[in-house]
Amino acid sequence: MNPVGLSIRAFEPDDRKALIALWMDCGLIREWNDPNQDIELFLATQSAEIFLAHQGKRLVGCCAIGHDGHRGWVYYLGVLPELRGAGIGQTLMGHVEDWLRDQGIPKLQLLVRPDNIGVLTFYARIGYQPNGCQIMQRWLDGREAPGIETTRDDGKLETVITYLEMTERPLLRHVPPPFGLKTALLHAEQPTVAFYRFLYDKVGGPWLWFERRAMDDETLTKIIHDKGVEIYVLYANGVPAGFAELDRRQEPEIELTYFGLMPEFIGKGLGKYLLTWAIERAWSYEPTRLWVNTNQLDHHQALAVYQKCGFSPYKQEHKVIDDPRLNGLIEV
Repeated sequence: MNPVGLSIRAFEPDDRKALIALWMDCGLIREWNDPNQDIELFLATQSAEIFLAHQGKRLVGCCAIGHDGHRGWVYYLGVLPELRGAGIGQTLMGHVEDWLRDQGIPKLQLLVRPDNIGVLTFYARIGYQPNGCQIMQRWLDGREAPGIETTRDDGKLETVITYLEMTERPLLRHVPPPFGLKTALLHAEQPTVAFYRFLYDKVGGPWLWFERRAMDDETLTKIIHDKGVEIYVLYANGVPAGFAELDRRQEPEIELTYFGLMPEFIGKGLGKYLLTWAIERAWSYEPTRLWVNTNQLDHHQALAVYQKCGFSPYKQEHKVIDDPRLNGLIEV
């Protein structure tokens, strides 16, 4: 059911000033995008439209939609911050989905930044899923592509940590080990510190894992030898290819503390195999919750992979740390 008093109509020329103001209120404008130019592009494209949502005379939401004859793309979905959660965004999405169906378009796609937890949660709630594709881009007007700057002039790193959880056992399809590799998963029971550091450093080095590097041997031993900590090592063709670490010390909750592959084994199909196995292992203990965290320094697909396997974001935290490449913890 539509929110009370909500009406949706197509953009008209006199709406330009109000629409740009709404984009600004919703935080949709980026420094590399000219809103007036974007409006002109939508208006000049026959297979595109901008829809506005009003309550009475007040502009409360908007959504732009276009298609290439096969896929539809959503842009500039926005709702006034004070009205979010009232169903306006979902109603707008339903409207543009109907518009695409009328155009004979079978698929709708959209882009969301991986650290935008609120938006990711919204789309997941109304039925959208990550598709596992990597987005690549190139500006054709001479400018350089903007990126996420994490290194500061004072030697600090800024990152955003995303916390994810699952509160019930997911219905995961069985994922076999990839064909052509001889694999084995072994429980490393009370591993030596040297072996654990080898795993941790090799798997986490590219993603700047530093917390365990900063620990002395005694502190680290107490953790990895605790009966509530389980470390499973994945071997491929006889050599370590990655590991997963489950922390059961706070049962009935379990944390997937670490998960990753050696750089040489990324892209061979081992990641999903190891992750789904670790999830099934964790749920064999019937926890009330399984949780994990990732951040902007991790592999660019980490957040999407966790979500695809059934984790849902529930919290986000901004953190500033000393760059481990500058303080000696990680050699460059």
